[in-house]
This record gives sequence, C-alpha cells and structure tokens, in this order.
Amino acid sequence: MLKLVISALLVIVIIRLGVGVLRAFARPRPGPPPPGELRRVNLRYRCTLCGAEVRMTAAPEEDPAPPRHCLEEMALEAPID
Repeated sequence: MLKLVISALLVIVIIRLGVGVLRAFARPRPGPPPPGELRRVNLRYRCTLCGAEVRMTAAPEEDPAPPRHCLEEMALEAPID
C-alpha cells in the first residue's frame, strides 16, 4: 500500500512540473521597455586608428550609434559565435 501512495504522489509531482514547464513556454515575451530606459545589449567596438576596444552592455536603444574614439567612429566587431 505504501508503494502505491508513493507512486501516486510521484505521478502528481511529475504532472505538475510538466504543466508548469508548458505554461512557462506559453507566456508571451515581454514588450520592449519604455523609451529612455536602458536595454541590455552585447556589442564590442574597436577603434580603427589605435586599436582600443569597448564592450557595450546597456544602451537606450536596440541598435545604438557607435562610440567615438580618436575623433573617429569605432568599428563594430563581429561576434565570435
């Protein structure tokens, strides 16, 4: 009898976990943040004149303007992956 109760509880736990995972996939993606709020980005720039590198992790827009260094715009580096 104990094995039956334990297996029934285990089935209930597995079903609840499965339903929870499926509900997580069914949620829509959150909308973009309001204007003026920083967004997460992962961009790397390199100065074409001196070789200085900058990694940008937050920006007010999805595609920010490149930073300037040595009075020139920095070049966007392609991601490794």
